[in-house]
Amino acid sequence: MSGLLAGKRILVTGVLTESSIAFHTARLAQEEGAEVVLTGFGRLSLVQRIARRLPKPAPVIELDVQNKEHLAGLADQVREHLGAGVGLDGVVHSIAFAPQDALGGNFLNTEWESVATAVEVSAYSLKSLTIALLPLLEQRGGSVVGMDFDAQVAWPKYDWMGVSKAALEATCRYLARDLGDRNVRVNLVSAGPIKSMAAKSIPGFEELADVWNSRAPIGWDLADPEPAARGVAALLSDWFPKTTGEIVHVDGGVHMMGA
Repeated sequence: MSGLLAGKRILVTGVLTESSIAFHTARLAQEEGAEVVLTGFGRLSLVQRIARRLPKPAPVIELDVQNKEHLAGLADQVREHLGAGVGLDGVVHSIAFAPQDALGGNFLNTEWESVATAVEVSAYSLKSLTIALLPLLEQRGGSVVGMDFDAQVAWPKYDWMGVSKAALEATCRYLARDLGDRNVRVNLVSAGPIKSMAAKSIPGFEELADVWNSRAPIGWDLADPEPAARGVAALLSDWFPKTTGEIVHVDGGVHMMGA
């Protein structure tokens, strides 16, 4: 078998629609030779239906990253699909959520309970997901890749999700530090905005889109998740064996532009 990810076994979270970066990552992974397992939360029937649109059938495991029982049983459920004694080569963390009162220009008024939810689901879950799957990842040496949105600056109406992404970036670095001796790499892909279901939940998304339309030096297509998915696939591969704790920007170059 040939391909960038030939023979690898990869778990992908966050596949909800065909427009998502996670879906295109799963598709590319399969096309490049990987065996893929998906997780879904809440609308499992929808995830299963979307999974059937991949090049090959992919099993779907229910996972709520706030549910300790789900996390505790995740490795065993993955083994059921991949086989006992078989490790994981990669994990894609594409999970983020903030209550509506934590977005949309309400930054100064958001209560801690909503902030805590945003941080736990969007940042802490990178740690909890990785640790839940560590027994499988450290068998062969693995790559964990999370989806990021540039947290170097304050974005209009992104509010506590922006803070959560900053926490995600720090979590990535500390995980990379502590898992290096287990031969597990942890990196992020900071992608430009994509018109997905997740984007629809962000008040002021069009303001973000306008930034990319006017400032991306090599251009940016809000309807094309594939460039970001390719970045994820590359970090999952063996072509970055000594890269960890890194944030790879796949955003048309907007992150480095000044005024």
